[in-house]
Amino acid sequence: MKDLLLQSTADRIVEPAQVSLSERAVSHPLVWLFGATLFLSSFLMFLLEPMVAKMILPLLGGAPMVWNTCVVFFQMTLLAGYGYAHGATALGPKRHAMAYALLLMASCAVLPFGTRLVTAPAGDANPVAWLLLTLVTFIGLPFFVLSSTASVLQKWFSTTDHPSASDPYFLYAASNLGSLLALLLYPVVVEPTFTLGLQRRLWSWSYLVFVGLALACAMVAWSRRTSHQQDAEIEHAARASSVVTWGMRLKWVGLSFIPSSLMLGVTTYLSTDIAPVPLLWVLPLSLYLLTFVLAFGWRTSGWGAIASRRLPLLVAALLTFMAARFGVPAWLQIPLHLLVFALAAMLCHGKLADERPHRAALTEFYLWIAFGGMLGGLFNTLAAPHLFTGIVEYPLVLVLACLVRGGYTGKIFSDRRAMDVLVPAGVGLLTTALIMLRHRPGVSSWMMLVVLGLPAILVFAQGRHPVRFALSVGAMLLASTIAGSSYGRVLYAERTFFGTYRVSLDESGRFRSLFHGTTLHGIQAIDRSKEHEPLTYYHWTGPFGQAVSRLPEAGKATDVAVIGLGVGSLASYAQPGQRWTFYEIDPAVERIARNADYFTYLRNCGDACQVVIGDARLSLAHAEPGRYGLLVLDAFSSDAIPVHLMTHEALGLYLSKLTPDGILAFHVSNRHLNLGPVLARLATAHGLTAMERRYRVDADQAAGGQTPSEWIMMARDRRQLEPLLQDSQWEPPVASASTPLWTDDFSNILSVLKRGKSTS
Repeated sequence: MKDLLLQSTADRIVEPAQVSLSERAVSHPLVWLFGATLFLSSFLMFLLEPMVAKMILPLLGGAPMVWNTCVVFFQMTLLAGYGYAHGATALGPKRHAMAYALLLMASCAVLPFGTRLVTAPAGDANPVAWLLLTLVTFIGLPFFVLSSTASVLQKWFSTTDHPSASDPYFLYAASNLGSLLALLLYPVVVEPTFTLGLQRRLWSWSYLVFVGLALACAMVAWSRRTSHQQDAEIEHAARASSVVTWGMRLKWVGLSFIPSSLMLGVTTYLSTDIAPVPLLWVLPLSLYLLTFVLAFGWRTSGWGAIASRRLPLLVAALLTFMAARFGVPAWLQIPLHLLVFALAAMLCHGKLADERPHRAALTEFYLWIAFGGMLGGLFNTLAAPHLFTGIVEYPLVLVLACLVRGGYTGKIFSDRRAMDVLVPAGVGLLTTALIMLRHRPGVSSWMMLVVLGLPAILVFAQGRHPVRFALSVGAMLLASTIAGSSYGRVLYAERTFFGTYRVSLDESGRFRSLFHGTTLHGIQAIDRSKEHEPLTYYHWTGPFGQAVSRLPEAGKATDVAVIGLGVGSLASYAQPGQRWTFYEIDPAVERIARNADYFTYLRNCGDACQVVIGDARLSLAHAEPGRYGLLVLDAFSSDAIPVHLMTHEALGLYLSKLTPDGILAFHVSNRHLNLGPVLARLATAHGLTAMERRYRVDADQAAGGQTPSEWIMMARDRRQLEPLLQDSQWEPPVASASTPLWTDDFSNILSVLKRGKSTS
């Protein structure tokens, strides 16, 4: 009888995926209970992530790196949760259930989270360490419980008498489906509808529902578990026939590292080097989760192989765009990057699903997946900013993704090893030679796209040889990075927590520029006779120059505050006897602006201009009331706007630091957001008069260093803006009846997205 039982058990171990869909439907209430609990746990977990990130984002100046660091925290906590789930199996079913119940109860004690105020880090503090510590104290225990649920509940389900107990991995699809739905609903439904305070309360009540369901799962699993003797014999047979080797563990880690790193890498690359579109991070994370749903769903076979076959063609097309750099619209590039990422993630997750072990090693399997995912996050968030000055991690890991195709296409190395080196070298040389044509007269951007299709076709042709294909991809990416630059001749590059910076000399040799990602943060003429002239958005003939010259209070202000430094262009407006204070969150920006080899605006201003490092809103709070006659908010020229600087409370702070006749100047040039209605609504709420001007430049002005810009001026007294009221170039910004009032507790980025093509 014992031999018969072991044989039956072995049959279930060898081919667990053959449990039919109809068998899974047997005793479906059990599946629905466990599936609903897993769905809700992941749903709450992924609602919590953007919610907490939005709560903490203002304290770090709205930097995009805040989200990547939050993701690392979530991955580290997920690893801890899976580690607990794996270690707790040694306790035995009864004590494991009791330990988990205690964790559930303890996590309820910290609800509702976020009720205590968090102090922002000092200007010279390490923002990554501060953020990780804050997240631990903020949501550490509830998130730890949620992160362990997927592994714990699947393990419990595997001990029941349900027909699918031998292969509980299909429940992982329910977990990832909950994550995906929460991620999509938050920016579209939750954020535009509920304040942060109400979000926290609703989340806390939903968490209590989850606790009840999890306790019910524990009781049902205990009542439906197999007999002790049968359980022990099944586990013994499972472990005997499913030995987990270190080779398998390393493969699990590698296959989970690649999509995790790629997810963060493509997000950073798109928002830095292509277009910093608001909420863009939602798309890569959604695709990441969707590939998990597909890979671990009921019908899993073939997804990885399909991705492997489609990847070479799309990677070849992507290489052409990445090498061409100029002239490719964002609406064409972004979908292609996301599609390549989705295929690469599907390839890796499909291989993980194909190589999943028996249920006896379920918790260990998830532990190593979480470990690999965390390594990917740590590599992108902590290591890459110190190792690279650009977004190198994205193309680097893309090459790794191409390399793992070997498992689906046969041998990794071809029979002709020399060709695995010679072909990539040829691709690199050909790409370099073709990119050099960019500087020849008459060569257009679209012509470059066609020409660079030649090495891309050569790369695609190597698709049957994984190593040769991956190295050819790397060679073309490396050649395009070395041979061409979107920023002119790069003089200096630096990468910090707050972004990537490049100081460059334009092709004409007339201007030095500072780019923050793809956003221009100021230029200066090299000609010494013109080095005092403010360029780009700040020219004397533009809206700001006009306002300073025509508004008495703005021109004669003794003290002026500027939020946002850039290269220090506005220091050109400093008059004798004035004091200008620039509030800048990133010390690297001040270092660049003070380096006279690049820019001299601050040097020319001398002691009249000082820089205060730290978040502007928090630093400005320490200034004496009624000090500034002119307060300039120049933090909105980048498309990743710091929302906390344009809320009802923020505007109240600015007014408290302004003289009674003082002027507020908002620089709101933006490619993707229409901020005029938001500021109009804020002005109305505070009883202010506001005037807006959209400034356009012709070809001659652009050649001289000017750029289009959009500015809004505000004052308490209408008479302070009288010169602008009489000028037809200025008009009041209009807010519709549906324009929401942004507060520290509520904002809605989607409501201000521009429709159609922007001219900013």
